[in-house]
Amino acid sequence: MVLIAGLGNPENRYAATRHNTGFLVIDRLAERLSVNVKKEEGKALTGTCNLSGTKVMLAKPQTYMNLSGESIQALTAYYRVDPEKELLVIVDDIHLPVGTLRLRKGGSAGGHNGLKNIIAMLGTENFPRLRVGVGEAGGNALISHVLGNFSKEEWAVLNGVIDDAASCAERVVTDGIDAAMNAYNGKNAQEREEDA
Repeated sequence: MVLIAGLGNPENRYAATRHNTGFLVIDRLAERLSVNVKKEEGKALTGTCNLSGTKVMLAKPQTYMNLSGESIQALTAYYRVDPEKELLVIVDDIHLPVGTLRLRKGGSAGGHNGLKNIIAMLGTENFPRLRVGVGEAGGNALISHVLGNFSKEEWAVLNGVIDDAASCAERVVTDGIDAAMNAYNGKNAQEREEDA
């Protein structure tokens, strides 16, 4: 089984914030794959489907961002998911411009508190993660930036990026992470559209 977990915060007031980009991608994936992500387990809302012969679980941890690892650890342990080969975590990234995707096989948290907690709970940095650019915060406004809503102009770009992120996650399952990295890394939304 492959576990695809998008990170975010569970309350409605956070629904359209930058920090909930992972949830937005899971919602788009669920729509595309006809999955109901409503089962409560492992401190998350989950739903499963079959994608090209592989069982896939979509998950939205309900622990709040900074404790995302509690949910990821519970799900990976219960379902015996190998984090290195069968986990994909989808997160927002303030170091990438809106419209940019970056898929990696592992690495540091890069200052992301959700990833920090997952690394701490799993005891490893070696798990794939798909970072979705949400733009940089100006000055010291990091918290208000990640918990703030996208501008109208950003939403126009983000809608397509969420589609691309969902496609990238599917590609990881169907073709492997290397193929997905080649297709999506280092390209902005317009370049991905031109390649399609």
